[in-house]
Amino acid sequence: MATVVVFHAHPDDEVILTGGTIARLAADGHRVVVVVATDGNVEGPDDAPGDAPDRIAELRASAAVLGAARVAALGYADSGFGPEFYPDPPGRVRFARADTEEAAGRLAEILRDERADVLLSYEANGGYGHRDHVQVHPVGERAAELAGVGRVLYATMPRETLMRGLRIATALRLPYFYGPDVVPTAYSPRDTITHEIDVRSVAGVKKRALAKHVSQVPAGLRFCPTPLFALFTGREWFVERGVAAAGKPAGRLL
Repeated sequence: MATVVVFHAHPDDEVILTGGTIARLAADGHRVVVVVATDGNVEGPDDAPGDAPDRIAELRASAAVLGAARVAALGYADSGFGPEFYPDPPGRVRFARADTEEAAGRLAEILRDERADVLLSYEANGGYGHRDHVQVHPVGERAAELAGVGRVLYATMPRETLMRGLRIATALRLPYFYGPDVVPTAYSPRDTITHEIDVRSVAGVKKRALAKHVSQVPAGLRFCPTPLFALFTGREWFVERGVAAAGKPAGRLL
């Protein structure tokens, strides 16, 4: 059995991008460790202390549903996604400003402690350009180097699928998370994807895990029929570092 460390920027990213994969790996007997760089709270200058939800507690509840063996946080503050980049909160550094070597050292310590076989991380574009997601890439690369983890895969989505979704949403005048300025360079072209994991069999697990992020996810999610949820979230994709995509993507990570 292998140990897989899954490195994400914020709580809830672990479900959205890799929840089904975590559940499948855990069900197969592999040890899965979820690490987040930040607690997911932006903490602007007008926010009162204690106002922020405990998103790490939500993460722990989500990870328990998925079957992860351990949750760890590097301790950085969320850098936010909007144009305004707030100053660092008292006593903490926003992850996008973190020293790469220091942050990588924190992650490498976990990788060594776990004797990790595989690291799941992000590509250089951070998926959709969030400054914390972008920072995950160099920190993950350096941590893998420091800890001697040779196998690294990047959680992603097919860019063409996002483009199709944007066109449909635009035609129907529906809100869409990824704007037209983001989609053309978001995530990965389909022909670079090395792994496509069918996670429809664990869609119910993934839905229950996502529902644990109560501060982020609409309460109505629990009323979404699992088959419908599986239709939209039943695939997860990865690009393996140093591996050229050839033909049909692999259906398993291990």
